[in-house]
Amino acid sequence: MSDSSPLPPARLHPEAELARDALSTPLLSRAARLARWASPDTRVDAGGGLAEEQLPAAAELLGLTGDDAAAWASEAWRVAVDTGLVEIVDENEGTVAAGEELALLTGGAPQDVLGVWQTALETVLADASVPDLDDLVEAMDEGGQIDFSTLDWDPDAEADFLDGVLGNLYLLTLNDEGPGDRPVPLPALAASMIVPNDMGEPTNDVLEQVSDAMMRLDDQFRLLEPVGLVEYQPVDEALMADADDEPAAPVDDTDVSRYGMVRLTPLGLYGLRARLLEAGFTAPAVGDLADKGADALLDGTSTFPPGAAQAETEQWLDRREPLAAARELLAASRGGDAGAPLRRLRCQQALSLVGAEAEPALRAVLDDPELGGLARVWLTERGAADVPPPSEAMIFWLTVDTVAAQLAAEGNSEELTGLVEGLAQQHSGFFAAAWRVDHPATADVLEAMGRLHPDKKIAKEARKAAFKARSQQGG
Repeated sequence: MSDSSPLPPARLHPEAELARDALSTPLLSRAARLARWASPDTRVDAGGGLAEEQLPAAAELLGLTGDDAAAWASEAWRVAVDTGLVEIVDENEGTVAAGEELALLTGGAPQDVLGVWQTALETVLADASVPDLDDLVEAMDEGGQIDFSTLDWDPDAEADFLDGVLGNLYLLTLNDEGPGDRPVPLPALAASMIVPNDMGEPTNDVLEQVSDAMMRLDDQFRLLEPVGLVEYQPVDEALMADADDEPAAPVDDTDVSRYGMVRLTPLGLYGLRARLLEAGFTAPAVGDLADKGADALLDGTSTFPPGAAQAETEQWLDRREPLAAARELLAASRGGDAGAPLRRLRCQQALSLVGAEAEPALRAVLDDPELGGLARVWLTERGAADVPPPSEAMIFWLTVDTVAAQLAAEGNSEELTGLVEGLAQQHSGFFAAAWRVDHPATADVLEAMGRLHPDKKIAKEARKAAFKARSQQGG
């Protein structure tokens, strides 16, 4: 994932709602309870961890039982310390007090709460990249230092791998075509990091790497679920049983959910976006452009998927009067630069969301060579009276502009191929007239039509027309 190209826009829940989600996450709520429970008699060890003799009481307070109760209580305490909910008063004495951040959970703004949660997330992400405790103990030398070479573990590489997995999960969550908010199979997520894009059938070695990555991710997502980053259905324990063991019940080998399913929560989406922004990525969110001008809206949504572009535009329109909004959009869509056709397409899409109050703005540009065709389409679709018919020159100009916009928005898509075929079929003399169109993109559009049209004869006509257009433009 490159940090130079913008990511798809995230549709974030309101901060007040996300803050409530953060407060209800198991890990942060446990950390807050321990912070309020701490007293002058509470003691910590040299590393700031809760003294071992106090762990049973902490686990009981949190309602934790079982073999992992002490470990979960210890983790909650460490989060309380790392987030500032608890402060170490005297390191030598091991005494503590409630931290300044604790008051933010009840009296702070939503952003304050989310800031505390974000710090808790960083603590858990760091823990998720650390090997199993038993492995660490085995790798410790006589001096108490860890020999990382015996672990086959590179801390930086492990952290980068988890960041990459979470980055892919973020992208999948933002994809307009799916999975969106649907859970992602763990094998697919592991394979996205291991299997090369140009590999056809994965080799046995690659499949083994994917399997190993799945097991690592299974452990990591189990740790990340209590902090509210993901909802996770773990790998079926039966899959990890020895081959000689009899299964407790019949199993369905075709059920992909048995191999683990993970979904980014709305809070997790917020948290990962914050991390991406901090790392230097361009990670927009729907609503970022609502207070900006129409030029920023049209340019900014040019790379958005259709659903996100509409959501962003709706928020922008909600803050403006329809007539004023229409005038601003039309003015911003003018131009002969390479991005202008797509701006006009986004303008047309935005105007489709505006009511009849905008009609005066559209009538005012009927004679505009760049906007007159767009205005006629809008007025005709709304059944307006006395809409003057467009000239042939305007029809051809609008056609070239529309194809140029579609090329910029979608590239060589099936929809564009269909549009190209339809144009050539409806207008027998299209290419004979189209090369004369006074539009900066005429030659590029005709070249694209020659590339996309499946009929070799028509494609050749389009390429000839493109040559004529380029010669006319002095290219």
